[in-house]
Amino acid sequence: MTLDLPLAWMLVIGFAVMMYVVTDGFDLGIGILFPFVKDEAHRDTMVNTVAPVWDGNETWLVLGGAGLLAAFPKAYALLLTSFYVPLLLMLVGLIWRGVSFEFRFKADESHKPFWDKAFVIGSVVAAFFQGMALGAFIQGIELVDGRAVGGVFAWLSAFSVVSGVGVVLAYALLGATWLVLKTEGELQHAMKRMTRPITFGVLLMIAAISIWSPLAHPAIADRWFSFPNIVWFAPVPVLVLGSAWMLLRAIEHREPGATPFVCALLLMFLGYTGFVISIWPNIVPPSLSIWQAAAPDRSLGFTLVGAVLIIPMILAYSGWSYYVFRGKVKAGEGYH
Repeated sequence: MTLDLPLAWMLVIGFAVMMYVVTDGFDLGIGILFPFVKDEAHRDTMVNTVAPVWDGNETWLVLGGAGLLAAFPKAYALLLTSFYVPLLLMLVGLIWRGVSFEFRFKADESHKPFWDKAFVIGSVVAAFFQGMALGAFIQGIELVDGRAVGGVFAWLSAFSVVSGVGVVLAYALLGATWLVLKTEGELQHAMKRMTRPITFGVLLMIAAISIWSPLAHPAIADRWFSFPNIVWFAPVPVLVLGSAWMLLRAIEHREPGATPFVCALLLMFLGYTGFVISIWPNIVPPSLSIWQAAAPDRSLGFTLVGAVLIIPMILAYSGWSYYVFRGKVKAGEGYH
């Protein structure tokens, strides 16, 4: 039996993207939540919960992008040229956020509010334009003779805007539940109060995109609602509602522990699963499959060896970092 190299590489890239959403999502969410927390000591505590790990989280984004270039160069070219503007704005947001993250620790009291605002803007911009690119990706790229013909702003639509808002809310949910896990006292209570409306907002966005996508794209409707697919995929929305219910129940406890965060992660995973089901097996919807866009087998095999060696290393040092910095973060303690 021979290994399906395009499929193997798709699994690697899919895993990297999911790990990026899981890890960088909650620290972007902390920046999104900053405007709702006025106490400067609480803001410092929020940042200190991710200070030791935030830059390592973005390794997964680099791996996903580099893997796409190595394994599916045709898809990389089409996606980069079609979504150049939102991806550029996303990177600007990530860079601005990274700069503000470090500078706010070193700024004096007169300049710290500026870097707080920069942290918020960078986080929101990065999250929103990730969502915009995702929405445009789901809508698909019009190809003629293998070239994208949609224009510079083909990515901009009502659907992509809704998708952008949905990602901002999803990251805010991850950030709030992460802070419920990592903080205590007044700040934890504030995050528990905020988690409820954010959860309902995320469910609303999931419902809107889940209804809008099949209505706008018959191929997606056929994927989800044809028999026997409808039987196999029916557990997905049930699990979404079940995860949200468990999350809302958990935050009512005095010390909810990791349950809200785990439920939020499960919601993200289910949303990601629904996205994969909708577009499979295309890497550039609606018509370019992973096998059509794949690099030659020799290139795929050579680069896959590197990925198999690198991924365990990333998992090892990331896991060790989270283990070392486990436990609650208290006011006045943390990274400086």
